Amino acid sequence: MTIRTLTPLDRLLAGIERALETVAGAPEANRPSPAHGIAEAELDERERRRVAGLMRVNHTGEVCAQALYDGQAALARKQENRTHLRQAAAEETDHLAWCAERLHDLDSRPSLLNPVWYAGSYAIGAVAALAGDRVSLGFVVETEKQVEAHLANHMSKLPAQDERSRAVLRQMQVEEMQHAKHARERGGVRLPFPIPQLMHVSSMVMKTVAYRI
Repeated sequence: MTIRTLTPLDRLLAGIERALETVAGAPEANRPSPAHGIAEAELDERERRRVAGLMRVNHTGEVCAQALYDGQAALARKQENRTHLRQAAAEETDHLAWCAERLHDLDSRPSLLNPVWYAGSYAIGAVAALAGDRVSLGFVVETEKQVEAHLANHMSKLPAQDERSRAVLRQMQVEEMQHAKHARERGGVRLPFPIPQLMHVSSMVMKTVAYRI
């Protein structure tokens, strides 16, 4: 069997396809949602809007994760690190699909600014990759550390009876922690001040805007 080597144009076109699928398509999960088999909770209108806003933020976070991994993988220097980033992105695709499914259940929609979030996050991922694989992997560690804390915060804000949303976020949290662990084991370095602080501020802006728009 002949194995075809992808040209830079091939990789560019594949990247464009992934971007369009992420921001405008309907990505399919490789695994069933953790919410499957859990009964839908009774939510009043205020609770439904609140949960929808939280899940919209989480969906946007997964759009950003796809873009970050794509940007980092595109410029990763070692093939094994590129493969690792692609594998992590595949799990993030499941997260994206699960959040989209939950938004549909809640009669809501994703953020209208997802193309903007994707483009900005891709650029950040590419810049991180240009700094070298160890820095890029360190960026993964810090990103997933902050996402883990964010998901814990969102789970505490869900209505007590909404076990479907909580099951999705709990599984996402477990896998984000694994991504951070694997990136650290591959040599990810601690990012210097003020990069983690700037990452936190930018994520707060995204969460505030995506909750509403």
